[in-house]
Amino acid sequence: MGGVRSAFHDDLEKLRSQTMRLGASVTDAIPRATAILLSGDLEGADYMVQADDEVDVRTSEIEAHCFELLALQSPVAGELRETIAVLKMAADLERSGDLAVNICRAARRIYGHEIDPVLRGLIPKLSEQAQQLFVATMDAFEQRDFAKAAAIDDMDAYLDGLHRQFIQAIFECHKREKIELQVAVQLAVVARFYERIGDHAVNVSERTRFMINGWTREQDAVSRFRSRGDGTGEIAVASKND
Repeated sequence: MGGVRSAFHDDLEKLRSQTMRLGASVTDAIPRATAILLSGDLEGADYMVQADDEVDVRTSEIEAHCFELLALQSPVAGELRETIAVLKMAADLERSGDLAVNICRAARRIYGHEIDPVLRGLIPKLSEQAQQLFVATMDAFEQRDFAKAAAIDDMDAYLDGLHRQFIQAIFECHKREKIELQVAVQLAVVARFYERIGDHAVNVSERTRFMINGWTREQDAVSRFRSRGDGTGEIAVASKND
């Protein structure tokens, strides 16, 4: 029996390594996509679009590994939480890779058009923050660090602020006729891609928190709900005559 559990723990370690490699691929893809966007590198854009197949394959391998562990090893407690968490993480990591590829596709759509200097200055900031989110998120997963995982929300709030700043800058540039409408629309979509990458990093961090001690965002909602009631979950509703 001890040999069986030892093999299972080896499988879990392999699953962790697969997840970290996929996370590293996504983390590296963010600045690469940004460089392609800013330089108008069509060859680089084509390469990243084609390389997305590798991310899809790695994701499928992780999911298949999770299903195998669930079906054959019957994990319990923390092992079960980790397997389920990684299964859900894989989808967020894969989608983040897709978003980086979408930035490259946008770069192809606006090829040959100038990007206003103000916007060119903000794009690297969006990219850097999105990448930092993923670096911190994957570190929290690898180190099983609940506090670091919980801090990702605040880091994402900063990225959301940059996103709003960028959209406002697009409006101002278009108003001054510094940017064509087509380019403005594409850059607004690109900013949304960075913002969504941050959201997926938050999702991964929440899976990490669940993996460590079973925390879920819904638990916080339940606690808030009950705190507004009488302790039984009932919330008093004021009478229209009050």
